[in-house]
Amino acid sequence: MKRFERLERIRRMDPVADAVEIYRLSAAFEFPWDFARALELALYRTYAVPSIGRLLAETAELTDRTQKRYDDTVLLLDAVVEHGFASVQGRTAIRRINQMHHSYDISNDDMRYVLCTFVVIPKRWIDAYGWRRMSRHEIVASAVYYRTLGRHMGIADVPESYEEFEACLVAYEEAHFAWDERARRVSDATLDLMASWYPRPLAPLLRTATLALLDEPLLRAFHYEPPGPVTSALVRRAVRTRGRLVRLLPPRRAPHYARQNPEVKGYTNGYRLAGLGTRPVPGRLGCPVRHTGASAADPVE
Repeated sequence: MKRFERLERIRRMDPVADAVEIYRLSAAFEFPWDFARALELALYRTYAVPSIGRLLAETAELTDRTQKRYDDTVLLLDAVVEHGFASVQGRTAIRRINQMHHSYDISNDDMRYVLCTFVVIPKRWIDAYGWRRMSRHEIVASAVYYRTLGRHMGIADVPESYEEFEACLVAYEEAHFAWDERARRVSDATLDLMASWYPRPLAPLLRTATLALLDEPLLRAFHYEPPGPVTSALVRRAVRTRGRLVRLLPPRRAPHYARQNPEVKGYTNGYRLAGLGTRPVPGRLGCPVRHTGASAADPVE
């Protein structure tokens, strides 16, 4: 297979009708490392909205059980990418996601904003640091994919196109990014988690490198001191260099799903999708979206 052969295949597909398959090809074959890093930053970015950051602090999921919360989020979202929306695994994962979200008072606007980050931040990251830029087919497919996920999650007024997703994200951040002490605790815990994946002596360096990849509004919302311009330039150049080196490698022949990432550490003996995540609070059990014909069966992963 030639380096751009899969891209040529994607361009022959329908970005709307084949959105799920195009997104899978992009995330599991073309840019698995980039999607993992971009989606980490996408979720991290949402903490700067105080209503989101405060809720995450109150649940303690991202301060006391940071690795587990990371693993559960990755595995539930990954099941839909790997198996599709109509699969038993996909339906089980979405049901779990809905049960968790339905346990708390989360506004539709916040839910829609989080969805926007999943569309916008990967494109921004890949265009800046990937081995190639995302094609228009991949951009359209990503918007369709997350619009479908939003429908399954019962989110109202989901944007139609990538451009609408991006406009929604920009407007929401301009209106809502702000300092919150509890959100900062969630941010610190997440940075500590990312540093814990590597040898301990590298932790301060990795924290600085991560901050160097954040934009000014995000740094300002968390009251972080920005790394110096030389440090930021070196870090960003290093990540771009990685992308250029990947471009020289043969294309990936087997898919790499997020569940295979070394950062997922908590389920060495396997897991069941229905057992992942937090448990709904008493009195608010159930999924807010009706799943017609969904099976209660859940295969062991």
